[in-house]
Amino acid sequence: MSTLNTSLVEEVARQAVCSRATGAEIGRLPQCVSGTMTWLSILYKFENLSSFDILLGEGVEYLNGDKATVHNTGSKICSAVSSIYNMRIGSHFAEFEIIDANSGMPFIGIVRPMPGLNSRVFFEEDHYFIGNSNAYPDFLEQRSDEWGVGGVHACEYFCGTGGMSWTSWVEDEDEEEQTLLAWQGREACLPGDTIGMHLNLDEGTLTVYKNNRRLGVMKDGLSGSYFWYVSVWGGAAISIKRGEPPRA
Repeated sequence: MSTLNTSLVEEVARQAVCSRATGAEIGRLPQCVSGTMTWLSILYKFENLSSFDILLGEGVEYLNGDKATVHNTGSKICSAVSSIYNMRIGSHFAEFEIIDANSGMPFIGIVRPMPGLNSRVFFEEDHYFIGNSNAYPDFLEQRSDEWGVGGVHACEYFCGTGGMSWTSWVEDEDEEEQTLLAWQGREACLPGDTIGMHLNLDEGTLTVYKNNRRLGVMKDGLSGSYFWYVSVWGGAAISIKRGEPPRA
């Protein structure tokens, strides 16, 4: 490709990103640096912000090849992480549609960025971020400065009951009390429901919506960086997409 054509492609890609991305999304995308990062590669990352690029555990697969949709094909609990979508500051919203539940409803949540998450260390038969105490030391070894000083390293909503769980990945006597807690907006879901997650890192809150109806603030005191993730089991299938919080 000639230099002129390359420049034209780059300009088209730049305009596409700048016209479609929100301010928060622009802040999450890499910067264009000559020789290392092109606008075309940035456009690709933008178009895949809402996708699961890391699959963990035995039996989690993309549904019909769609990287925005995963399903469980076995009896083990597995996880899928959207590591392209690094939420560091500001307001972030994503919608998760429960496509199928079969015998197991999914978990939806946020988890700390971990550079080695896609290494073979984490490719166990079962994989989940809360309650899997054997993996906690491995998770904590991945700690980086972008985690900040906050103690909530993973927080999730269980679609089966609406219960909330969170963990600091430290084994102690309080761990059980952090699992499937009742909270003010707790409400169960059914296949076909859409769960909205609004992470506001300016306020340190994670707010949950069900079918565009606000359930409430599920967790506060959040700080540092997070990724979206889901955990699926029992044949569950779920999708992710970008969105904006419903207006009050």
